[in-house]
Amino acid sequence: MYGITPANGIEKAYDLDAVAIVPTKRGRDIKDVDLSWKIDALTLDFPLIAAPMDSIMSPATVIEMGRLGGLGVLNLEGLWTRYVDPAKHFEKLATITDEIDAVKLMQKLYAAPIKAELIDQRLAEIHDAGVPFAAALSPKTVREFAPHVEKSGADFLVITGTSVSAQYVSETQDALDMKELIHSLDVPVIVGGSVDYYTALNLMRAGAVGILVGFGGGARQATRDVLGIEVPMASAISGAAEARSDYLDESGGRYVAVIADGGITGSGDIAKALACGADAAMVGVPLARASQAPGKGYHWGREAWHPTLVRGLRQQVTTCASLEEILLGPSVVADGSMNLVGALRRTLASTGYTTIKSFQKAKLILV
Repeated sequence: MYGITPANGIEKAYDLDAVAIVPTKRGRDIKDVDLSWKIDALTLDFPLIAAPMDSIMSPATVIEMGRLGGLGVLNLEGLWTRYVDPAKHFEKLATITDEIDAVKLMQKLYAAPIKAELIDQRLAEIHDAGVPFAAALSPKTVREFAPHVEKSGADFLVITGTSVSAQYVSETQDALDMKELIHSLDVPVIVGGSVDYYTALNLMRAGAVGILVGFGGGARQATRDVLGIEVPMASAISGAAEARSDYLDESGGRYVAVIADGGITGSGDIAKALACGADAAMVGVPLARASQAPGKGYHWGREAWHPTLVRGLRQQVTTCASLEEILLGPSVVADGSMNLVGALRRTLASTGYTTIKSFQKAKLILV
């Protein structure tokens, strides 16, 4: 699926909208479906990770995500680590309807320095709740603040950016060698976004336990509009899954999780991402609709407050239910925005599969 290369060197690639899952000859009892999955030494109840975006994840919602059986990720470069009391800033942002004014305010708010003591405080609060959790940093800040994640007891450090490779080279800053960094840390690392087979393979070789595939949901279209960069997710996931298989043989059995991080707007997208070969999906927009979400009806990623080149405005979303109802139901709407876990369970049962690993072999067609 990853692409056919014509004479001009341009590959044909496919997005999740371009594929559909084909049922097998027999369905399965939904009670027989097991959605648990394993990443490194941690087993989770269902394959959903909450995206590290301020509009979704606070210490409280990270805790709730873990309590429900998923994995929450706190953005350590967000308002929660810049302000002792960020609630008033979230309230202010929610009152601004003009998007230009919202961008200007966000740029101002996120210009405040990250405070190491607040990182420690937020992570300690989550750790004390006794749930699985992760913390996210960008390649720019990971050297400075990764030690705080190590000592916090976090299950994972997530290193995320628009496009992350195994090595970042600059004439003005020290090169960031991902392999050297990962092996120096005493916490398992999930890293991305990966965009193709070779990037994924190199990040696996660098020692990551999980690879994020894609650019995340918050600024996907804007990244294409501003930078001309886009990742057709079905092909990107398929390429990363191929890299995972090759690396499994190359390493003598080391399995690295592939996590879809982009183009996930509802339960159908989650199912198609897993069928393309992902082990889990990082979810943004659906969780931004939760009544507990800090964004209070708005959703944004880090690209929305970039100080010089904004690549994604806030997205207004409809607050529809609690985080638990969005993840586990019951659903009261028919648009794939609620009971994400139940919908995925139903997809596997309807198509004849009982585990995520078996479902990764589902037949796909182009539509």
